[in-house]
Amino acid sequence: MLERIGELKQGRNILTEIDGKHSNMLMDISIEKMTEGDCLKFLHSEKEMAILLIDGEVTFKYENEEKTFKRSSVFDEEPTCLHVCKGVEVEVEANSDVELLVQLTNNENTFETKLYTQEDTRTDIFGEGVWNDTARRAVRTVFDYNNAPYSNMVMGEVITYPGKWSSYIPHHHEQPEVYYYKFNKPQGFGFSLIGEDAYKIVDNSFSAIPGGLVHPQTSAPGYAMYYCWMIRHFDNNPWTERVDLDEHKWLLEKGIKIWPEK
Repeated sequence: MLERIGELKQGRNILTEIDGKHSNMLMDISIEKMTEGDCLKFLHSEKEMAILLIDGEVTFKYENEEKTFKRSSVFDEEPTCLHVCKGVEVEVEANSDVELLVQLTNNENTFETKLYTQEDTRTDIFGEGVWNDTARRAVRTVFDYNNAPYSNMVMGEVITYPGKWSSYIPHHHEQPEVYYYKFNKPQGFGFSLIGEDAYKIVDNSFSAIPGGLVHPQTSAPGYAMYYCWMIRHFDNNPWTERVDLDEHKWLLEKGIKIWPEK
């Protein structure tokens, strides 16, 4: 389903909770809205945590490290994300007005803290040169099973160009997934299909997608759409690939003709 947050309030804005709303996502996900001078401390005894900088300038303090980062646009700048295991304390100072996304889940594993900077993120262009570029988008992977097999989570970002499709061709996977959306203009919008249900996407909305349901989406012409995508691995069944719907696999054939057929 898709839920609209509306204007973010100062402090914590809860998207999903392991023991509360959208518990089938198996993750605690929130948006932290901070003002300059605010300080937040995080410490979880049983949960790993990823803190993604959406907007603003912050200083991360952890394990005798102190790092300052700034992000002015999710559309034009790669992400910065701090990923820690259970028991690691993190302090975040806001050097300006700040928006953070915080993702947590249970994980018995311990692992070395990893700070993903803008230089660390892999960006792939999907859908280029096929279907008249109607599904061309930029996909950023912060961490997944390939580079963080010790984690129970996946995090990435997608930039959907105006009027284009993403999460396409229609696909699904067993593991639950959450999308958090932003647009380059506050009146921007798009549409998503979750299973057989269609939803209007707006700024600061999010989708909580149960495993097994398809979830393609599109942005309206004139409006670029950003979303952070987060997947929760299952025990002994991590997410490693998407399952494309058989009836749409013809679109993946080389040199196909879309329309008109001649």
